[in-house]
Amino acid sequence: MSDTSRFELPLLQASQAQKHVTVNDALTRIDGLLQLTLQSVTLNTPPLTPQEGEAYGVGAAAVNEWAGQEGAIALYVNGGWAFVPASLGMRAYVADQNGWAGHDGAGWVLGMQTLSAHGAGMISKVIEVDHVLSAGPTSNAVYAIPGQSVVYGVTGRVLADITGSGLTGFSLGVSGSTNRYGSGLSPAQGSWLRGLTGTPLTYYSSEDLILTAEGGDFTAGTLRLAIHCLQFTLPSE
Repeated sequence: MSDTSRFELPLLQASQAQKHVTVNDALTRIDGLLQLTLQSVTLNTPPLTPQEGEAYGVGAAAVNEWAGQEGAIALYVNGGWAFVPASLGMRAYVADQNGWAGHDGAGWVLGMQTLSAHGAGMISKVIEVDHVLSAGPTSNAVYAIPGQSVVYGVTGRVLADITGSGLTGFSLGVSGSTNRYGSGLSPAQGSWLRGLTGTPLTYYSSEDLILTAEGGDFTAGTLRLAIHCLQFTLPSE
């Protein structure tokens, strides 16, 4: 056997010359895989200027130097690409999606927390939206809450002053409960909100987050919203 069975690390051979080459190759692969960070798991084309030690999850239609390596982990080491198989149960931080992912045996699933024998799982998500307010008494972050999700709460931060004639504050909620995630909220830049759902609430269809002006109407402003939720995947056939 010339490679290890799991990560295909090169092994020393009996009476091998230049043993340091093989050892260093194995060490650089371990360095790239330990506490794994994948720059992306959706690219099919290798980046033009990869940095030494970077790792990528190869996409489903790989080309150029990645051709034939669909689904593998591509490590850029010693000025070239080395490929390591991705397998069930591996975890990695995916940099371009700002979240942790697990491998379900077929691909990377962002936010995967649990996984059954047939692929059913629980996915934890934080969905961020930078909402630029429209003028008027209300301003909707359209379909910010995803359908088929259980929402635990919404947090936010004012990125640019929320302004308006007579405005004293604002509330945040959804249709039928316009202050579910807070009322009397400060419109000043840097202010924050943390709206917790008393009992985790299921949204079967996508819904708008609604900002309602208090004391006047909105003129302008920007609010960063984060929806904290769980979603569930189906078992395979």
